[in-house]
Formats: sequence, C-alpha cells, structure tokens
Amino acid sequence: MTRKTTHVLPNGSDGWKVRQGGGERASAILPTKAQAIDRARALSQNQHSELVIHNRNGRISGSDSHGHDPFPPRG
Repeated sequence: MTRKTTHVLPNGSDGWKVRQGGGERASAILPTKAQAIDRARALSQNQHSELVIHNRNGRISGSDSHGHDPFPPRG
C-alpha cells in the first residue's frame, strides 16, 4: 500500500510550493511558509494524505497525518 503525501517545499527565492507526492508540478506557489502550510493542510485533509513540511534546506521539519492511521496505534 502506498501512502499519499502532500509536501511543503522551498521554491528557490520565490517563496514556497505545495506539491503532491510523486507529482512534478506544484499545486500552489505562495509567498510565505505559513500560507503554504495552510493550503497544504487543507489539501491533505481533503485527500486523507500525509502532510510533510520541509525547511529551507530541504530537510523534513515536521509532518502531520490526515490519512488512515490505526487507532489505537499498533505495538
């Protein structure tokens, strides 16, 4: 089973982009990281996917699941 993801990524000096995992084109390009996170969170909730937030250097700084997490967690 593959997990669907929505990413918030830096877009060079042009702000931040929201991109679906596996996609080549950005869903949105926004001037601030906060605006990009808000847009990505709405998309992620709508599509029941994992939200992955990256820092300016490309490393993952946070994530949030809006998918099918087992509750209670296994383990």
